[in-house]
Amino acid sequence: MDPEYFTSYNMCWGTLGTVRPFPGFHADRDAMEIQEALESKNVMTLLRILTNRTNAQRQEIVKTFEEQTHKDLAAALKKCLSGDVEVLLLELLMPPVQYEAYRLQQAMAGLGTDEETLMEILCTRSGPRLQEIRATYKQLYKKDLEKELKGETSGDFAKLILALLNKSDTAGGVQRDIESLSASLSGKKADAGPWINILTSRDLDHLNKVLTGLELTNGQTINQTVEKRFSGDFRLGLSVLVQCIQSSDVYLAKRLASMKPSFVHGIMVSHSEEDLLCIRAAFVKLTGTSLYSALQKQFKGDHLQALLAVCRSED
Repeated sequence: MDPEYFTSYNMCWGTLGTVRPFPGFHADRDAMEIQEALESKNVMTLLRILTNRTNAQRQEIVKTFEEQTHKDLAAALKKCLSGDVEVLLLELLMPPVQYEAYRLQQAMAGLGTDEETLMEILCTRSGPRLQEIRATYKQLYKKDLEKELKGETSGDFAKLILALLNKSDTAGGVQRDIESLSASLSGKKADAGPWINILTSRDLDHLNKVLTGLELTNGQTINQTVEKRFSGDFRLGLSVLVQCIQSSDVYLAKRLASMKPSFVHGIMVSHSEEDLLCIRAAFVKLTGTSLYSALQKQFKGDHLQALLAVCRSED
């Protein structure tokens, strides 16, 4: 790890990411070092540079590398690397919004749909950010994200997914919302409508008050209510949404605890400059071990070194 990182750590204190702007950054110097590392297959130099620069700095490196060599850096990395470390470094090269669009596309690619990854992104990103992702998805894949999501899902789960994609905060009374949700549970079959409408159109502070009030009214936790009264994909989706409302850090820590490479990459890359420190803290509380230690038990080689560099340190 570059010793100058610790200077940047102090300079940018106040952010909750683990990857911070590298001081004394020179894109031309980095691009030259990367070119030499690619020729000699020096993977550690590639890791040292690409995991210790912000995404904005990486984009400058990509541009400078192309100007210097007339080659695409991503294509050059593919020739030099393989396996999970190749996948991770290519993901680090993607601009953030492009990466989220890519993750959504991958969740719908091939046989079957990864419903929980769709929910993870839709629940943890703001309405304006999701509209940026939607525009980027259209640009990259020449398809409308809403139509794609509609084609991959059905029933109440589809309605929930689309409401999240188009979410925006609207005013509502806490007590009125509690009563609406409570009334939706009174019939033999619970009515999903009010849950979709309310949980995708209020701010987090309001929703936490509503969920707490509903727990007091019903005498059971929201998770118990969701588990007992709903089923199938909608139950899964609603459960993820409730967990993200209560604490997205805890939900993402649970996802990381699976140690599935695609989950680990997705969360660590997309949150590395935003709030990975908070997710790390939640992970320790949830599992009793640090994310840094858990990664060392699960992964190995260059892939492990890259993940540790993004994770950054022990807790």
